[in-house]
Amino acid sequence: MTTRSGKSLAGVLAPVVTPFAADGAVAPDAFRQNIQAHLRHGASGVLVSGSTGEAALLDEAERDQLVEWARPVVSADQWLLAGVGGESTRQTIARAMAAAARGADAVLVVAPHYYGSAMTSEVLAAHYRAVADASPVPVMLYNIPKFMHFALAHDLVRELAAHGNIVGMKDSSGDLALLRGYVASQGPAFTVLTGNGGTFLGALELGSRGGILAVSLFAGELSLEVWKAFPAGDRARAAAAQERLGRLSNEIVGGLGVPGVKSAMDQVGLAGGAPRAPLLPVKAAQRQQIAALLEDAGAARAA
Repeated sequence: MTTRSGKSLAGVLAPVVTPFAADGAVAPDAFRQNIQAHLRHGASGVLVSGSTGEAALLDEAERDQLVEWARPVVSADQWLLAGVGGESTRQTIARAMAAAARGADAVLVVAPHYYGSAMTSEVLAAHYRAVADASPVPVMLYNIPKFMHFALAHDLVRELAAHGNIVGMKDSSGDLALLRGYVASQGPAFTVLTGNGGTFLGALELGSRGGILAVSLFAGELSLEVWKAFPAGDRARAAAAQERLGRLSNEIVGGLGVPGVKSAMDQVGLAGGAPRAPLLPVKAAQRQQIAALLEDAGAARAA
């Protein structure tokens, strides 16, 4: 899919972490250096203020700063996505407008979920339509059931895919049956990306056009190996890379979360650092576990 910007919404995008300095403030130099490394490895863009970026722990000024700091580093032919989901439609629209004003190419919108039992398809459709109507830049839906505690319905996605300013979605469920239903809504104006590195190859085989993968933050070359081998028709090479990638994704991203991702980044020579409280850094035994996983997968240090 090529959007109105002329860029193809495909490939591997990096949902960047938010590094913090010793005083707890966001560390802009480390943030920029990470982005440069991800793009150098072949990422087709980055997502700031996503789940792996500790979006729930950032204040509004920090969210704005991340877009401002990322924009000069991300070239015009690469994607700069910003997570803007909020619990109110009003807040989500304000965040989308702020991100657009600071240079975001598109915004990723997780569904409101605090009042989960009230989030019917009717409510969610009205929310997403209002955000898409008001947003100066294209909108992507974000499905992450482990945080939302529900999944976007296939019929809802099909309805929203027809909106002129909703250009795609990220599905981080890891459920290929669920993803298959989302891919059924895919077309020239709507694309589906997976957010689960453990099922990346399976998602591509179902028709997903790429992934926004936390595992790519510390295994960028391995993620790109899957992405490049699949369209080349080299199923054996893609499967071998996916097996290694899947272990890293399932055990570090899925098992240890943001603290694990940040530790893995430190261990490959990028800037992870400590997460923001109440999250705690991984323990020594977990760091050793991560080191062993990285070595076994052959994850190289960042150049």
